Amino acid sequence: MPYITKISAQKNNTERVNIFLDEKYAFSVDLDVLVQHDLKKGKELDEADIIEIQFGDSVKKGFQQAVDYLSYRMRSVKEVTDYLTKKEIPAPAISEIIHKLKHYKYVNDFEFAEAYVSTHRKTNSKGPSVLKKELKLKGIDDDTIEQALSQYPDDLQLEEAVKQVLKLVKKEKNRSAKEIEQRIKLQLQRKGFSFEIIDKALQEAYDGQEEEKEEEALLYMLEKAKRKVGYDGSFEKKMKVKQFLFRKGFDLDTIDHVLDKGE
Repeated sequence: MPYITKISAQKNNTERVNIFLDEKYAFSVDLDVLVQHDLKKGKELDEADIIEIQFGDSVKKGFQQAVDYLSYRMRSVKEVTDYLTKKEIPAPAISEIIHKLKHYKYVNDFEFAEAYVSTHRKTNSKGPSVLKKELKLKGIDDDTIEQALSQYPDDLQLEEAVKQVLKLVKKEKNRSAKEIEQRIKLQLQRKGFSFEIIDKALQEAYDGQEEEKEEEALLYMLEKAKRKVGYDGSFEKKMKVKQFLFRKGFDLDTIDHVLDKGE
């Protein structure tokens, strides 16, 4: 069996030492692993000993890397596993590291999922379907996701969706109601809200103000259309204005009403 002929400190990392077997460099270990396995000059090591030592060293090194990674924010088990894999920590060592992290309560997928839902619904205005998709990508199982999403019931979803509707209505105030509604629906669908919640949010946000808002937007677009076609009151120019406004989503009866009022 080979035996340890030399142990030397690493120049760039004082917490690790190099182990030489039969005068040749064999591997490096953390100082804690050195002490744990009572590694010293003259000690014989068989293949099983070396495997056990290197496994322990991988666990020690990977555990510290995981703790550093977790110091910035909460992570899912999958995120930590993927990170350690990129750091070339062996799979068996990763399994042991995850076990230790769970034991010390450094990782907990349910707590992670709850915090993720709470944070991203408030700061990024995301709906449940997007949150569910993102949590799946982070390795959270379906049951845990459903439990986490239970803190985001329909009334809170509606409240958030209404805020988004009002914000978009204000931003797009000079567009037709039809065009605004299409943009709102598309935006909220992308955010992860259901069709039912979106429809309720639209009803609640408008609350009978559609006609007033529609005419205000139409008047704005009417002036724009007149400038665009060089409006001079002629039948031809009037038709061009009507076509322009109709393409923007305004109702023909409303267009005629506003045009008649302006003449």
